[in-house]
Parts: sequence; structure tokens; C-alpha cells
Amino acid sequence: MEMLDGLHEIIQELYQNDDTKGLILTGEGEKSFVSGADIKEFTSLNPIQAYEFARKGQQIFKLIEDCPKPVIAAINGFALGGGCELAMACHIRIATENAKFGQPEVTLGIIPGYGGTQRLPQLVGRGKALELMLTADLISAQEAKSLGLINHVVGNREELMSRANSIMRKIIANGSIAVGKIIKSVNAGYSFEQEGYKTEAEHFAACTATADFAEGTAAFIHKRKPKFTGK
Repeated sequence: MEMLDGLHEIIQELYQNDDTKGLILTGEGEKSFVSGADIKEFTSLNPIQAYEFARKGQQIFKLIEDCPKPVIAAINGFALGGGCELAMACHIRIATENAKFGQPEVTLGIIPGYGGTQRLPQLVGRGKALELMLTADLISAQEAKSLGLINHVVGNREELMSRANSIMRKIIANGSIAVGKIIKSVNAGYSFEQEGYKTEAEHFAACTATADFAEGTAAFIHKRKPKFTGK
């Protein structure tokens, strides 16, 4: 939640500061873009708190998606769960060859809660999105590119930032009003999606009241295989 609050502040500044023309998001170090939520942080959530937890993340990621200035995800490693959802909220995604993508929430007895059930089908198609979310499979950067999940794959971190900056410079050299209106026009094609996000948050919250969620998160924390009972 601390990271989300910090991200929210940055996005608000992007909206308000006329001198800032765009934003590149990347992870610190070489291992991860964002490896996902801190599992320990939401194990104590009740369904009401979990619903608000999901809606907060959805709203911040929607601000990114709707931002009239370009937001590029420079993905330098694992982009799992909320990390994959954050990347999908960005307008353009570039990844290093070692990057991995996935929505493994089902292994914890829960579902994606930050827009994953809505954006992943938009990017890779309904069938493949269902397969990835239901199996919790991770995919490579090359497979992600072939599916349309990301735009470009590069060799290393240096190339990643160079490519991200090159694309950003091309975009901000164009008319900023036109850039913003293209983003708004493309997003208009998904104008009925908000109900889907609300449904996702409701089901995310409902999962936190199940024994499977308690078992899945406990197994993750204690590094063992979960034993789900369907309760």
C-alpha cells in the first residue's frame, strides 16, 4: 500500500505538472519490475477491506491508463500479479529478455484484483487470458511479445532504458493535445469496462473470506505447496 500511495502521488503530479511530458516506470535493480503484492500485507483483510484494497489499486491504475501523457513500462525482470497489472495499465510495455509475466493469484486462492481480469483479455484475447490466469503459468518476454502483451524485447537493462527513452522522445516531439486525444479515443473503445472492474473487486473481496485463501497465503509464506479444499 505504501508503494501504491507513492505511485498515486507521482501520477497526480504527472497530470498537474505541465513541464512533465511523460513517465517511464521501471523496477529497482535487475530482478523485478514488480514481483506482486506483499502477501503478508493482505492476509488479515476482511472482505470489506479487501474490496477497498482492490478498488484503490484499480483506481490508481486507471489514472495511469487514462493519463493524457504517455506512460511507458520498462520491465526489467519479474512482472507478476500486481506487477503485471501495473504494466498492463501503462500505454507501452518494453521488457528485457529475462522478464517473466503472469497472474499467479489463483495459487493463493484469490483472483487478480487490480484490473488483471479486464486488461489481460484485451491484450492477449479471452482464451489465452483465461489459460494464463487459471493455470498461473508464467511466460517469457518473447512469448509475451508474440501474444501482444508487450511491445518490444531488448537484451539488457541498459538497452531497456535506451529504448524506452527513444520511444518517449518520439512521442513527446508530437502535438501533446493530439497525443492525449489518441489515448482517450483508444480507451473509449472499452467504455463499458468499469462494471467489469467492480465485479472483479467484489470477487477479489469474496475470496478473502475463504479457507482456500487462508491456506494459499499460509503456504506461500511458509514455502510449501497449498492444499485447497474448495471452501
